[in-house]
Amino acid sequence: MDASPMRFIARTMLAAGLLIALFATASSAETWPRFRGPNGSGIGTAKEMPATWTEDDYLWRVDLPKMGFSSPVVWNDRVYVTSGLEDDGTQVVQSRDTRDGRLVWARRFEAEAFKKHRLNSYATSTPALDEKHIYVTWGGPGGSTAVALDRITGEDVWRYEMGPFVAMHQFGASPMLFDDLLIVLNDQDARRELLALNRDTGELVWRLEEETKVEEEATYSTYATPCLFQPDQGPCQLIVGRSELGVSSYEPRTGKLNWQLELFKFRSVGSPILADGRVVAICGTSGVGRRAVAIRPGVVEKGIEPEVLYDVERYLPYVPTPLVHDNLLFLFADPGVISCVDVATGKELWHERVKKAKFYGSPVFAGGNIYCMTDGGEMIVLAAAREYKPLGRFELGEKTMSTPAVADGVMYLRTYSRLMAIGPKK
Repeated sequence: MDASPMRFIARTMLAAGLLIALFATASSAETWPRFRGPNGSGIGTAKEMPATWTEDDYLWRVDLPKMGFSSPVVWNDRVYVTSGLEDDGTQVVQSRDTRDGRLVWARRFEAEAFKKHRLNSYATSTPALDEKHIYVTWGGPGGSTAVALDRITGEDVWRYEMGPFVAMHQFGASPMLFDDLLIVLNDQDARRELLALNRDTGELVWRLEEETKVEEEATYSTYATPCLFQPDQGPCQLIVGRSELGVSSYEPRTGKLNWQLELFKFRSVGSPILADGRVVAICGTSGVGRRAVAIRPGVVEKGIEPEVLYDVERYLPYVPTPLVHDNLLFLFADPGVISCVDVATGKELWHERVKKAKFYGSPVFAGGNIYCMTDGGEMIVLAAAREYKPLGRFELGEKTMSTPAVADGVMYLRTYSRLMAIGPKK
């Protein structure tokens, strides 16, 4: 079905209850339901994961339609991945068995071909999952689309047309879930848009839209995926990082603004994450104006205003999203510099340049280690520690700009045209 995007609907949703339910029932070790897993943290629950491996160690490897920068998502015994065909932009959605990579179902959707930016693909957005559905987004100058498919069968559930998408670097918005809403940050070069759809029907629940306030680079589209923050007292907040609007908190059921800190001169590509009760947000533009901040979120119900606790000023990533584990903040800067910051104080503990490496995918944590793929097709592995401890560096066989997924003790790696699984052999 098509849900009309022509009117703004503000509708109060039912109370969601526990935060574990708010995160799209994603607490199970068998799920990795959105970009960078539960709430975008990048934290996997695997207790063991090899720090190095060879071609003989993969559990399985399969070919994908060329090509895509999107990341895999996992629910129980299914792993899902998207591709965009290079010749005509056709969108391909695949469901595969996590045990052997066998194709369970595949869907194709007509889409436009256009001149892509060299650091983008026709399939860059990572899908979102819940028990019933997979939610996929794509877009181009002719329009951007969100669809819901039956997770088990691949059959159509609904389709929503978000309208034309105008951005120099093209589309890349990854959806996320809250309660019974699918939320998409659909910012473009000259327009800011945040919308929520009913996850079961595709009907528009609320939509916030405004023209950009400034010109030049700050008007570039935002690619950060929002996250959720649950205060000790008060309702859950939707945390959004974006261009000249900086860091904002919204009431996710209605789109009502809770608070906003206009901290950034330019856009956000890396996503905001939580860090021991703080929000870490980043503006890592390629020019002057880079900034990463740790924020104590405001809580309107308690009269608490948001506060910037400290800035991180060096070795900031532009594209990769940071990782927080055990009160340590790990930053993988695009040019190949990795740094570690104490979350409590903002003090840099170490930094190290990885020679001949560029990072566009984001790091994840699994089995006590941190994993991040380089655009040249290498896996970099290091200990999640207060000292720099490299553990592995090896070829994956093909270039990649994706982020690994970790579920049920297995890591899923996506290169331009392959999907691979690694983990302890049973």
